[in-house]
Amino acid sequence: MIKQLRAAAAIAVLACAGATAVRAQEVTQAEKEKTLVYLESTRKGVLDATKGLSDAQWNFKAGPDRWSIAQVMEHIAAAEDYIRGIVVEKVMLAPAVPDRDVKATDDAVLSKVPDRSKKLQAPEPLVPTNRFGSPDAAIKHFVESRAKTEEFLKTTPGLRDHAVDSPLGAKLDGYEFILLIAAHSERHTKQILEVKADPNYPKN
Repeated sequence: MIKQLRAAAAIAVLACAGATAVRAQEVTQAEKEKTLVYLESTRKGVLDATKGLSDAQWNFKAGPDRWSIAQVMEHIAAAEDYIRGIVVEKVMLAPAVPDRDVKATDDAVLSKVPDRSKKLQAPEPLVPTNRFGSPDAAIKHFVESRAKTEEFLKTTPGLRDHAVDSPLGAKLDGYEFILLIAAHSERHTKQILEVKADPNYPKN
């Protein structure tokens, strides 16, 4: 009888372990490498778009209700910390969400977030307030924060194990929020290029 109970207990433990393994879908090395490339390419995009700007170019606004490049840069830098903080403080502590179509959600992040055809209101914590003091300081902060994001992706296990609600109307896991960070900087690099394309944008 004791042997039978021990055998039943062992089977139950294995069954639970098996169920956990089925639910948990770890980020693959290929996914990590692809996203690291995306983080690096969007980092370069921000730096290229803001390289060598004069004070007049940094502060030009296409309209009274539009952001300057300096304000966009501040927003990008602040958002990097803000979104990564959501992952650490909320996503990684949230319960698992079984039966998510992660491929479809990954693709939605990559297609919807950079799309500038639909304008969005920045959340209050990310509205520009000149928090860094200068565009150069904002760029420095962005570069340092992007390095932290890349390191977080490289070293954090279980990014697929938890998910929370997002502005996209779907639950995103930790990995998808990292995708969102890169896609967000791509979105606002496009905004910077829109400012530079304005006919009244200063030549120097």
